[in-house]
Amino acid sequence: MKLKKKLLIAGGTGFIGYHLAMDALKRGYSVTSLSTKNPKKYRYLKRVKYLKCNTLKKKLLKKKIKIDYDVVVNLSGYVNHYEKKKTFSSHYTGCKNLADIFINKNLKSFIQMGSGMENGNVKSPQKEKLNCKPLSNYALAKYNASSYLLNLFKNKKFPVTVLRLYQAYGPKQNLNRLISIVIDKSLKNQNIPCTLGRQKRDFLYIDDLINVIFKVINSKQSHGKIFNIGSSEPIRIRDVIKKIIKIIKKGKPQFGKIALRKEELQNMYPSINKAKKILSWKPKVSLEQGLKLTIKNFKNESKYK
Repeated sequence: MKLKKKLLIAGGTGFIGYHLAMDALKRGYSVTSLSTKNPKKYRYLKRVKYLKCNTLKKKLLKKKIKIDYDVVVNLSGYVNHYEKKKTFSSHYTGCKNLADIFINKNLKSFIQMGSGMENGNVKSPQKEKLNCKPLSNYALAKYNASSYLLNLFKNKKFPVTVLRLYQAYGPKQNLNRLISIVIDKSLKNQNIPCTLGRQKRDFLYIDDLINVIFKVINSKQSHGKIFNIGSSEPIRIRDVIKKIIKIIKKGKPQFGKIALRKEELQNMYPSINKAKKILSWKPKVSLEQGLKLTIKNFKNESKYK
């Protein structure tokens, strides 16, 4: 009997973690989630083993991780970026602790979910850079984590790949991201305070993100590399909002109600040529399709019934 590959998802109770775990189970993986919280009811999966632990508690983390895993995907980190100390320690120190535990183990792949913000203030479409200046505390934490992991690859052949994600969206996302917030408020026909919405951004449907994660898991060629991950189809924020309202036929956008953050770039979207070339990956779900699928799920959630 063929043994199942063992996957550990740090931050496995979150939006991306849920979708990754669900897909991994379908692919025959044994899945463990490591998180500080229990999963929300609508993101609970029966066949997932849930471990509760903070990655900042290294000794406890070692005790919790009792078995060897084939693959580790790090999605963990503090969500509220306004709390700078917690944000930095969770995204940098937490990542470092997790990697240190697996340095001398027989790990086949360690995937770090980074951020497009690590690329700093470079012209879009942005290419993957290591020597750059992140513009926020969160971006600096992610950047430092990437640098630490890539040094482990260089010095100890640690099998790490960094995915610099721009913006992912899809069903069961928390109401703390642009698309989920706008869908929620539109379904309730509420006001939607926003910026003028002239800035260009990149939005990737969750299925395409999960697809590239498995491409990396199955690619030794990806080790020691950084890949920008996005749709490569930039769109103005105001146009995304208008698309959602057009599909739902409700919602009241208030363009210009909110000012841009100081560190926010006018245009921020990636070049994904490196992922296309090395991983043979490209997104398949258009923004129109992805929005419709996401809206359908939000409508079906019990809170809207």
